[in-house]
Parts: sequence; structure tokens; C-alpha cells
Amino acid sequence: MATNPILEIENLSLATSAGKSLVTNVNFSLGKGESLGLVGESGSGKSLTLRSILGLLPRGVEQVGGAIRSDVRSAMIFQDPRGALDPLCPVVRQLAEVVYYRQNVSRKASRTIALELLEMLGLPDSLKQKDRYPSQLSGGQCQRIVIAMALACKPGILLCDEPTTALDVTVQKQIIDTITRLQQELGFAMVFVTHNLAIASTMCSTLCVMKEGQIVERGESLSLLQNPQHSYTQMLIHSVLPLPELERGAGV
Repeated sequence: MATNPILEIENLSLATSAGKSLVTNVNFSLGKGESLGLVGESGSGKSLTLRSILGLLPRGVEQVGGAIRSDVRSAMIFQDPRGALDPLCPVVRQLAEVVYYRQNVSRKASRTIALELLEMLGLPDSLKQKDRYPSQLSGGQCQRIVIAMALACKPGILLCDEPTTALDVTVQKQIIDTITRLQQELGFAMVFVTHNLAIASTMCSTLCVMKEGQIVERGESLSLLQNPQHSYTQMLIHSVLPLPELERGAGV
């Protein structure tokens, strides 16, 4: 548990309106600048746990127990970048709107800040001259726009809901490197949801393994990977496909 937590999740339980349990007695805390990974297969309750922090639970799902305490602002990066953006509004304008409402600055200042964020995230300079719609950008560029929108909220905690799942492998690495660099520069804490143990262990110092709505194992990332105690964690680790060994002298 974090010494001076900026986020505390205590005995969180979520269920459907019909009474079906989805998440049961989840506990974890997060300190300033720390990174925590929620790992597990689809349907394990990771994303619901993350969304509950912002109060963005899907219709028909409600918190039925426990408490969520945080004294800092949180912002989320969503799994589907195109789905998170308005397809009918150019992206710079969308980002400037977020800056305008969340930072309480003038329209002119909001555009300036928006362009600074785009430059920080390595988006093309051409957006400064000609705004574009989400459909005119690549998936990786759309995800960078979504990251910029989250950062425009000046969060103390960045919530990442499998932000690389919809991207190809090379773009995944670029997004991971970008988030890691920005965390080092800006100092926000992070909760990173993924089914990919390799990504989670790269980005997070602590891992919580979820199965069927419960945390079945937690620990420091390297220690947990080297010495997993729960059979489910062992299964997740063993399911990572190794690279095939190439025969010596084989042609490429």
C-alpha cells in the first residue's frame, strides 16, 4: 500500500442492476508518481474497476460496496481512440475545447496550449496550419490526440484503459514510450489496464492480477514475474509466446 496515497480503493464491489456480481472487494492504493498495472484476461473486471474511479460505469452497472477516495484530478485514455473522438469535429478544435473548459483560459490561449500539447506528443506541424478530422489521421495519431486531451485536464492520475490494444505493434511501442516519457516529465501517477503482462511490467512498478472480478495476486512487477504464486498468474506468464530460436546458419 502507498505511504501517502493520492488514490485509495477500499473493498470496491460492482454489480449489475440485476444483482450479478462483477467486481468483489478490490483493494489498492496509489502514491504520487507511482504506476500500478491491473492485469488479467477479458472479463476479469479490470476496465470496470478503472472506470469506477471516474464514475464512468456502463449503464446497468453500479457500485454496491466499498469506497473510492482521491484528492487529485484524474483523466482517462480510452482503448478505442477513434471512438473517443467526435468524428464531425476537427481534432485541434476538440483539444482546444477541452483546454478551454478544464483550464479556464481564453479561447485564444486554449488554442495555443492545444498546439503546445500536440507538439509535445510529436504530432505533425501541419495541424497548426490545417486542422483535420479524426478520419484523416492514423490510429496512432488519434491515440496521441486522446492522450493530449487527458493531459489537458492536468491530471494527478492518468487512467489508461488498454490504450494500445487497437494499434499495430510498432505504433504500440511509440505510444508506450510516449506515455512513459510524459510521466517522467510531468510526474503524474498512473493506473494501466492491460491483458499484456509484458507491457504492464515495462510500464508499472506494481502489478495486481485480476480474475473473475477479484485481485488474486499483487506485488512488485519483477518479483511477481520471477516468482508468481497464484496458478492464474503462472498461466498468464506461460501464455506469452516465446520467439522461436533460429537455427544457426539458416538463411534469412
